[in-house]
Amino acid sequence: MAVAQVIPIKNIFEEFRKLVHDAVDEWVENFRDFFERGELPSITEISDRFHKTRPEFFGQCIESILSSLASDFSRQEYADCPECGRYVRSKRIDKRKVSTVSGDFVLSRPYFYCTDCGSGFHPMDEQLEIVQELHQLDIQEKIAKLAADLPYDRAVEHFTELTGIEVSSHFGHKTLNAIGEEATADVVIPDKTEISRRIEALSDSTERPVMVLAVDGAHMPTRPEGGRAEKRGSGQYKEAKGLRLYLMGNDDRIVHIASWHQIKDVSEFEEEIALIASRIPLDKVKMCLLGDGASWIWNLYKKYFPEGTEILDYYHCSEHVFETAFCQYGETLDAREWAESVLTRLGLDMAGSVIAGLKRMKPANEDAEKSILKLITYLGNHKHRFDYDELKKEGCPIGSGGIESSNKFICHTRIKRSGAWWLKDNCNAMLRVRCAIYNGTFDRVLENYKASKFNRLK
Repeated sequence: MAVAQVIPIKNIFEEFRKLVHDAVDEWVENFRDFFERGELPSITEISDRFHKTRPEFFGQCIESILSSLASDFSRQEYADCPECGRYVRSKRIDKRKVSTVSGDFVLSRPYFYCTDCGSGFHPMDEQLEIVQELHQLDIQEKIAKLAADLPYDRAVEHFTELTGIEVSSHFGHKTLNAIGEEATADVVIPDKTEISRRIEALSDSTERPVMVLAVDGAHMPTRPEGGRAEKRGSGQYKEAKGLRLYLMGNDDRIVHIASWHQIKDVSEFEEEIALIASRIPLDKVKMCLLGDGASWIWNLYKKYFPEGTEILDYYHCSEHVFETAFCQYGETLDAREWAESVLTRLGLDMAGSVIAGLKRMKPANEDAEKSILKLITYLGNHKHRFDYDELKKEGCPIGSGGIESSNKFICHTRIKRSGAWWLKDNCNAMLRVRCAIYNGTFDRVLENYKASKFNRLK
C-alpha cells in the first residue's frame, strides 16, 4: 500500500516538547488544591490523584507524539486500495477515539473509498496498528490474561482498578474468545527448536534426559447453546482430553515443556499427539509414556512412539488392586497386607506370578469373583507396563502426578468454578489460552491475533 513518508524536520522534536509542556501545565492543575488547603496530603492521596489523572495526561502525550511524527500521514491525499490496487483519493478526515493502557486520545486520519471494488479504508490505522475496537491490542492482551485466571466480572473489575480504564465483562469475554481462536496447537505447543533447547539445557555427556508424555482426561461442565433468558436444557460433563510433556530435572523435579487440553474426540486429539511426536528429537531423550487403563491412550502411544517405555500409572493400578482386596477380605488389615504384597511383586516385574496367584484364589463371594476376574484381565493387558522398581532406578516417573496437576491447574481452577457452565467452544478457547500462557507461547498467539486483525497471515 502506498503511504506518505515521514519527512525529517529539524525542529519536530522541539514541537513535540512544546506540546507535552502544554499538557504538563494543564495536568499539574489537578494538584493545586494540595498546595492551597494548608495541610499535608497523605502519600495515598497523592498516589491516588496521580493514578486517576494519569490516563488523561498520557493520552495527551500520545496525541502529541502522533501530531508531531505522523503529520504527513494525517494529510495523505492518495493511497492504493488494499483490495484491488487502484490509486484513490481521500474522501474526508475521520476522527475516532482510541483507548490504550496508557490513556485515551482522539486520532484524526484520512478516509479513502474505492468506487471500483467498494472498499473503504484508513491507511493510517494499519500503519499505527490500530484495531477497529475502541480498546487497543495492549488492553486486549492484559484483559485476556486476567480473564484466563479470574471470572470475567472480577477480571475487568481488577483491570479498571489497576489502570483507571473501564471495560465491560462482555468485552473481556469476546476478546478472550477471539484470541483463543488464534491459539491453535501448532502455535501453543513449543516448536521443535524450543523443545530441543530445553532438552540441551538438561543434557550431559553421559546420559540422555528422561522425557515424559502423559495423557489423561478431565471432565468439564458444559451447557447447550442458547441465550441466558432461554431454556437451554440440563448441562453435562464432557471429557477434556489432555497431555503434558515434561522433562525430569534435577532432584526429580518436573521441567515443563507443554500442556494441551481440549474437549474433543480421540481422532481429533490424535492430531495433537502426532504434532508433539514430530517436534521431539527422540534420539536425544529417553521417552517415557504414562497412562491409565484407557486403551485409546496406549494405541496412540504405540502408533507415534513405538520405541517409548510404556508405564501404567501406579496409583491407577493401586485402585484396581485395593478394590479386589476389599471385595475379597473386606476393609480389613488382611486386605491391605494382600494389596501391598501384590503391588510389591508388580514393582519387581512379577505380573505373571500375581496373575497365577489370582487364578488360584478362592473368591469369598460373587462380587469378589467378578473383581478377581476383572483384575486378572487388567493385569494381563498391562503386564509389560509394570516393573516399577527398575523404572524408578532409571529416573522414570511411575505416577501420573504431572498430568493430574496439569488437569487441575489448566482445567479445574478456571473451568470448574462454582456455578460455571460453559459452551463447548468457549471452554476450549479458554483452555487454549491458559495452555499458551503456561507453555510460554502466549506472545506467539498474540502475534497471530494481531496479524489476523490486519489480514496479514504470518
